Amino acid sequence: MTITLHPEEPPAGPWRVERIPDVFAQLAGRAEMATGSRPLIVAIDGRSASGKTTLAERVAKAIPATVVVHTDDIAWFHSRFGWADLAVRVLERAQVGEPLSFRPAAWDERHRAGAIVLPSGVQLFLFEGVGSSREELAHLLDGRLWVQADRVATDRRDDDRVAAGEVTRGAVEEWMVEELAFLAARRPWEHADLVLAGTPSLPHDPSSEFVVADGPLRL
Repeated sequence: MTITLHPEEPPAGPWRVERIPDVFAQLAGRAEMATGSRPLIVAIDGRSASGKTTLAERVAKAIPATVVVHTDDIAWFHSRFGWADLAVRVLERAQVGEPLSFRPAAWDERHRAGAIVLPSGVQLFLFEGVGSSREELAHLLDGRLWVQADRVATDRRDDDRVAAGEVTRGAVEEWMVEELAFLAARRPWEHADLVLAGTPSLPHDPSSEFVVADGPLRL
């Protein structure tokens, strides 16, 4: 399939269809994990509006005992991309299989309810968001996935969010200034174990299958 990308990101391919459980079974095999000793920890990284959250939600429905933690929650009123120290606190607990209830300082300062929760008995821990596979966290991750999506489609998704009143145009533009610089510098696709299609064209069952290509991607 042909997609429009930012110039620094090479196109993935060839694409193929794989069952969602098989993708994570392969990652567990590469990590040589002992069954049940702790969760398999996998980052789902990608550009804004690439489909990361949707794909993570599908995994959670397809694989029992899955928990999803979003970088947006860790970064909330803290920093768009300067949150690696907070993520380490969450991922280190997941690494040893310990439950967690974590409230970043900004949650207390702004009286946000709830917490970032990692319950006991989790088998798959998905860390989802832009920058989730960053190098500072690599030693705490068992797998790194990059979601590649057509730039025209992601721009359209942002336009739809603005039109629906979910976010302002100014907020999108301010975010993208930082995101584009961050991703161009970090190039997370070069460290991906596997690439997921965020705007797939191959026929597949979204509830049980991914469209994937081998990583890493390098120009």
